[in-house]
Amino acid sequence: MASQDDYSDIQQEVPLSEEYEKDPDSIARGHKATIANPNTSEQAKEHSRKVLENEFQEPYDKPNRSQDDRPEPHQKDPGNVARGLKASISNPGVSEEAKEHARDKLNKLQ
Repeated sequence: MASQDDYSDIQQEVPLSEEYEKDPDSIARGHKATIANPNTSEQAKEHSRKVLENEFQEPYDKPNRSQDDRPEPHQKDPGNVARGLKASISNPGVSEEAKEHARDKLNKLQ
């Protein structure tokens, strides 16, 4: 007697190995991420460099970012600061004392 599965209209599951192909772009991105990650070992980074160079013919260099491209960590965008102060002023959950302080800081910015 035939099993119930032989008469089903539902397609049988395909084994993962047949259904799934690795995307080369994703593999390359993973190796680039490994190289950029400060928490990975030098051995893992070297392996990823070799894979990128040998299998993808893509030598990996660190991105060319100069110090001038990055904002100073302690500098804040004045527009964002002003928006945050205005939000504090209009927020009903903020105390009157805090609102007054926000108004003073906002006036100094402008």
